[in-house]
Amino acid sequence: MKNRPNSAPGLPSSQQIIDFITASDEPVGKREIAKHFALHGNEKVALKALLKDMTDEGLVELAPGRAFHKHGGLPRVTVLRVAAIDGGTVWAVPEHWEAAGPAPRLRVMEQGRKRALGMGDRILARTEERGGGHVAHPMKKLQAGGETVIGVLVEDMGPGGKPILWLRPADKRARYDFAVADKGDASVGDLVRAELTGRGPAIKAKVIDRIGDPFAPKSLSMIAIARHEIPHVFAAETIAEAEVAAKLPLTPAGREDLRGLPIVAIDPIDARDHDDAVWAEPDLDGPNKGGFRAIVAIADVSYYVRPDGALDREARRRGNSVYFPDQVVPMLPETLSAGVCSLKAGQDRAAMACHLVIDKHGKVTSWRFTRALVRLRANIAYEHAQAAYDKSTSPQRKLGPQEAGQDVSDPSLRWDDDIIPALKNLWACWALLAKARAARAPLDLDLPERQVILDEAGGIAEIRVRDRLDSMRLIEDYMIAANVAAAKALEAKKSPVMYRIHEPPSREKLVSLKDYLETFEQSFALGQVITPAVFNRLIDGFSEDDRLPEIMQAILRSQTQAYYGPANAGHFGLALGSYAHFTSPIRRYADLIVHRALVDSYKLEVPGKPKELPERTGLGEADAKGLSRIGEAISALERRAMEAERETVDRYVAAYLASKTGEIVQARITGVQPFGFFATVDGLGGDGLVPVSTLGSERFFYDEAARSLDSEHGRVSFTTGQRLDLRLIDANPISGALRFELPDAPEGGYRNRPPRRDGTKDKAGKHAVGKRGRPANIKHKGRRR
Repeated sequence: MKNRPNSAPGLPSSQQIIDFITASDEPVGKREIAKHFALHGNEKVALKALLKDMTDEGLVELAPGRAFHKHGGLPRVTVLRVAAIDGGTVWAVPEHWEAAGPAPRLRVMEQGRKRALGMGDRILARTEERGGGHVAHPMKKLQAGGETVIGVLVEDMGPGGKPILWLRPADKRARYDFAVADKGDASVGDLVRAELTGRGPAIKAKVIDRIGDPFAPKSLSMIAIARHEIPHVFAAETIAEAEVAAKLPLTPAGREDLRGLPIVAIDPIDARDHDDAVWAEPDLDGPNKGGFRAIVAIADVSYYVRPDGALDREARRRGNSVYFPDQVVPMLPETLSAGVCSLKAGQDRAAMACHLVIDKHGKVTSWRFTRALVRLRANIAYEHAQAAYDKSTSPQRKLGPQEAGQDVSDPSLRWDDDIIPALKNLWACWALLAKARAARAPLDLDLPERQVILDEAGGIAEIRVRDRLDSMRLIEDYMIAANVAAAKALEAKKSPVMYRIHEPPSREKLVSLKDYLETFEQSFALGQVITPAVFNRLIDGFSEDDRLPEIMQAILRSQTQAYYGPANAGHFGLALGSYAHFTSPIRRYADLIVHRALVDSYKLEVPGKPKELPERTGLGEADAKGLSRIGEAISALERRAMEAERETVDRYVAAYLASKTGEIVQARITGVQPFGFFATVDGLGGDGLVPVSTLGSERFFYDEAARSLDSEHGRVSFTTGQRLDLRLIDANPISGALRFELPDAPEGGYRNRPPRRDGTKDKAGKHAVGKRGRPANIKHKGRRR
């Protein structure tokens, strides 16, 4: 945005307006700006146009009440909602937050009578940065506003046969339905967004948005998108910039031409985009006998997505792509993510090439980065690459692409004669990388990954545990080597780095793990130096034990959450001192940041000055200084994506099991609480509750140390890790919740709905109950059971 002080007489520049907004202690709208700069007549018209330009270009944002504030920042005066009260300290969050990353949490500096604010209260407050965070000074308390909930409208018969509408939340943790005061234009069975109003027993739901049919194609992922407010529609401005970027000229000028090498991409069979490709060959020259030279070619997204443009702002706002069984919510428009950025066989593509030299012990001894031009020989699925390599090393040796399961109807998928030798070289080089990995001894948690297979109509064909193939481990190790090289290359230039950080477990979590392991009669010394190898030895000790999955889950729970940031603390899980994400810039903003830093550090700008796009492709000074803030934002967005993806798989599992209610399933206890235990269906996942009220006539006692529920007379005990048969009594695809009971449980019990939030009772004084689960009027469409 260019400053335009002379666009009209007396019109302030964009920077002057930003400075005024930032310094003001009161809400700043167009009227306040005009008054401050003494604007009149046509100057006010010009101001309106200037403010629109500044808003479109992301320099300022429009808050509720038509007040402006600096883009990405917290308004000096804004509306907050009390989100937590901790030991007398009140914490609040902005009621509306459109910037990238999570909303900030502000400590409310109450004045006068303490504890005047309660959960959910709304206040108009003046905000202030203090000690690396924010505090809020309340100005006045506002009228109560409502929390929003995603759910499905269901109907029950009330007293006298009068129908009553209820909102059944899509959150599996929700314990109650909510009475509906206003359904708007929605109908029974619709998925809606509603606002909760009132307090306590008087809470009511008012429908504010009809989302659609909860069982239409892609609806289960749309529930997660709506619940987590994941941006899934690109603005016209972003689409337009993507179309311009897609037409950028791609020439060898300023790039290393690698089109002659048999580089291949090996990805999941259902991959929608292709970030990375690999090549290796024995290093026959010089002192590196027995070693290899390798190239990890990564899509050069930084060439197309320029800093400070519409594409960049939207990519940062999303943080990452979100992958659901039925669709992808991409970080970048498909013109780029599935088009010119995606490394596709037989097509010239821009790449950032990481050249690696690997010695005979698997140690990466040197690296260099170039911008390159590549033309892949093939895009190969993990399964096909594994089959091809296995057959090529067998006595028969003869193998064509069709024999490996590869579809050869598409010319871009036909394998040349040099593909099999290329795969052999990749495997041979990987054997060295794997040797070095074993010596490093990273954390080896081989946890199952659920895979939902859909048929052509969008129905569930199968849910299974994804196979773990050597071809997957191969690509993983090449990517790790390139990520380490990127981090160390930037360190060598004393450049800013967006590290991928995984800190060691906290003492608190290690104490919890120690207590848990003692229930298995397994000791765990807290005084030892904790390394990944310590956990690996623990896993090896249970290798022949049925309880191994529980041990690995307990170890996983003891780990810290990985995050992004510019202050290096190493990667504990991978046993690496320096690590950055470099290999997936199509789907992760962190990787794009690393690419831009490499462009700056190694002077990799390419010729060409597009008129319609920002010229620079490097990181730039502003972002280099703001890496901490960016890292916090994209770390939170990553956690949001992971939760949304996990919830959606749970919903598909529930949908798959919905027709099996009443059947006996094999399950494993995964958690025990005073109110019951949670169990997971073997091979499918998806947690379900067995309430303690259904376990029989005896009283049960919760043993926190042993994580067990024990009957009063010691006849029965339910413990974490225990395998048992359970009857599935409910599977709710809307929330993903499963409910179980013991096969010999008496009739009734948990089959009744829990008390409703509003405390409605029937004539006998009992809480109103009804059958839970899918409303009778909703049918699954196109889903195989």
